[in-house]
Amino acid sequence: MGVRSGEPGTEWPSGLDVRGLLESGWRPTPIRDFILKVHSRCNLACDYCYMYEMADQGWRRQPRRMSRQVLEWTAQRIAEHARTNLLSKVEVVLHGGEPLLAGVEHLRHAIEVLLAACEPDVRVGFSVQTNGVLLDELFLDLFAEYDVSVGVSVDGDEEGHDRHRRRADGRGSYRAVRDGLESLTRPRYRHLFGGLLSTVELRNDPIATYESLLSFGPPGMDFLLPHGNWDTPPPGRPPDESTPYGDWLIAIFDRWYGGEAAEVRIRLFSEIIRLLFGRMSASEAVGLSPVAVAVVETNGEIEQVDSLKSAYEGAAGTRLHVSRDPFDAVLSLPSVAARQIGRRALSEQCLACPAHEVCGGGLYPHRYRSGTGFRNPSVYCRDLFKLISHIRDVIGRELAAEPVGAAGRV
Repeated sequence: MGVRSGEPGTEWPSGLDVRGLLESGWRPTPIRDFILKVHSRCNLACDYCYMYEMADQGWRRQPRRMSRQVLEWTAQRIAEHARTNLLSKVEVVLHGGEPLLAGVEHLRHAIEVLLAACEPDVRVGFSVQTNGVLLDELFLDLFAEYDVSVGVSVDGDEEGHDRHRRRADGRGSYRAVRDGLESLTRPRYRHLFGGLLSTVELRNDPIATYESLLSFGPPGMDFLLPHGNWDTPPPGRPPDESTPYGDWLIAIFDRWYGGEAAEVRIRLFSEIIRLLFGRMSASEAVGLSPVAVAVVETNGEIEQVDSLKSAYEGAAGTRLHVSRDPFDAVLSLPSVAARQIGRRALSEQCLACPAHEVCGGGLYPHRYRSGTGFRNPSVYCRDLFKLISHIRDVIGRELAAEPVGAAGRV
């Protein structure tokens, strides 16, 4: 498990000995979450987008829409993987780009092909992650018919959202997203509302951002750290001891934990609390739980989680394709095994940290540094340590004062 330096592809974890891991008793975790890139383009031009604005520009070579043939191959491979690994349920995310650009009928075909391949012994849970601009009754009727959960990306109030999430001509998208959310939250469709995703922007007031998201009445929300790494640091993350992102998130945590924590789940905070109580994480952002996700690109290529595209060209690639390769083949790749071996994938610096079981090294793409690859602390290391320490202290004080306390709060 040594680290090699050099070009991407020769860095850790390319030298990870998967055969040795298997001989030692480790077993891979089957893939349960499949992200289908049903459309490779977007109707917005967000300037922080990892797909279009960062290191990997492979989207330019992708067909715009996933073909019916690729959908059929994908459905068969998902069903094959589930049955081989005795999975009774899998989750499928219709993703992009902007997945609604694929159109209502194409999305209907995708859902029906997947159901036909998997039923009756494998259940399929569907969700869609959209920017919300095209969300209307035609799409919502389709999603209601097949019980598709809908997540919407929105970055706070109009000023904060439109700072980055704009159309190609520079116009903001907030009002169109708001209209889509108003349709989604009508009584007829509200049960489909999966939650909101918001990317942290340090220039936006954290409380105003949180309260703006809260006004839509989401069942949950999550705050995503902007993608960056040691070679390309995220905005406002200087190489010093400051913790701007930790401070921003702590402001929201205190507001949320003192108010809506029992009604509205904030995934990052809830996962940290679970981990502090010794439970497993269900998020790849924190903790050491195995990551069991595969992405199918528009052309049928099987890839790792797409946020890796922020690191370097080809970082998410596997050279596998749904037309010829089973998803089990993904599990034998060093790059995938590295995300399933827990503590063994952490750097020495991480292992020496008292928060490593909770932090888990942070989101994997944020650990990248040319020469050493992904075996580094997160570029957000200090921010995460401060956030985790703060949450631990808040819960500790509450438990000391009231034994029933925080365990039932979130």
